[in-house]
Amino acid sequence: MPKREWMFIPFGGAPPLRHKSFRSETDLRQFLSERAMHSCFYSTAYWQKPYELKMDDKMWQGADLIFDLDGDHLPGVTDRDFPAMLDVIRDQAHALWNDFLQPEFGFDESFLQVTFSGHRGFHLHYRDPSLFHLDSEARRELVSHIRGEGVDVQGGLTRFGDANAKGWSKRIRNQIPTLIDKLLTIAQGDEDAPRIMKELHLGLKENLRREGKPGKGPASIQKLADMFLHDDRRQSIINGQISRLGAHQGLFLDLVKSDASIVLGAAGETDEVVTIDVRRQIRWPTSLHGKTGMRVTEFPLHRLDAEGGDPFDALSEAFVFGNQKMIDVEIIVDDAVLRFEQDQHDVSAGDRLNVSESAATFLSLKGWAKMV
Repeated sequence: MPKREWMFIPFGGAPPLRHKSFRSETDLRQFLSERAMHSCFYSTAYWQKPYELKMDDKMWQGADLIFDLDGDHLPGVTDRDFPAMLDVIRDQAHALWNDFLQPEFGFDESFLQVTFSGHRGFHLHYRDPSLFHLDSEARRELVSHIRGEGVDVQGGLTRFGDANAKGWSKRIRNQIPTLIDKLLTIAQGDEDAPRIMKELHLGLKENLRREGKPGKGPASIQKLADMFLHDDRRQSIINGQISRLGAHQGLFLDLVKSDASIVLGAAGETDEVVTIDVRRQIRWPTSLHGKTGMRVTEFPLHRLDAEGGDPFDALSEAFVFGNQKMIDVEIIVDDAVLRFEQDQHDVSAGDRLNVSESAATFLSLKGWAKMV
């Protein structure tokens, strides 16, 4: 019967312990009770002989699909505002399932395990036996579609005015108002207008170069932008009547294709490297993350929904050391936002806090505070 391989990272910087195999969960727990580990991982792959030291000798049998969403990958998001980062990446995980995996690939929730990673994100762990055989290239194609790589924006525009459009046609249709907002900002001369003009012009210049078309300067973009000052025309274009732009229609379509937000703004957020790796190790649910002291926590899919009745809150549910013992700490980083259950702090270096053992463990392991 195929089995999993286990890997453990000891405390103190010792090399990882790999190629471990256990006959039962009891044996695994016995191993951990005798030697506490910094972090615990198990393979997403199934092996005939997981204990062999050479990968080729392990006899690969298949692998689960893993979608790893990590907050530090998102532009404009920082873990220094830890509560906000977790909210954003939880929303991304919810969108990944509801916008891509379930409707476009027909994934079945009965094969899904959702976990908080114990640090900066979430894992969607999909165990459908019919997909175990997928190689790295097949998994790469799946991620490329989710991330919008190589999306035919021009083709999507053929259904721009179609309210029944699906997939990337629908996403392009929904994201075009983002471009219109940028053009309106330029037309109105708002504070962000110079930055947005520069971004649009650089993207347009590169796209036209790739297609072998003559370049268009900022003056052309400004003329197009001014057309959106007319309320009725702007609404008509939002509704798909691009012909209302007249001679400027071609420039608008070129901007749609070159504006990164049209694709990236609607793309799913997932770490490609994790998904395509058919030999990947992933954190064991219920284990503690060695960089935070938080528990790798499993929870039902519906709790990814921030608008639902019971959204998952890692900062209330994934701490394990309790609130009975209080510890004094001194913050050693600048400009961080912290929350431990309902206790929130905006801190800077030199601030002193009296926090729970769970909070002190988190701050110490993150390198954000020292005990005093």
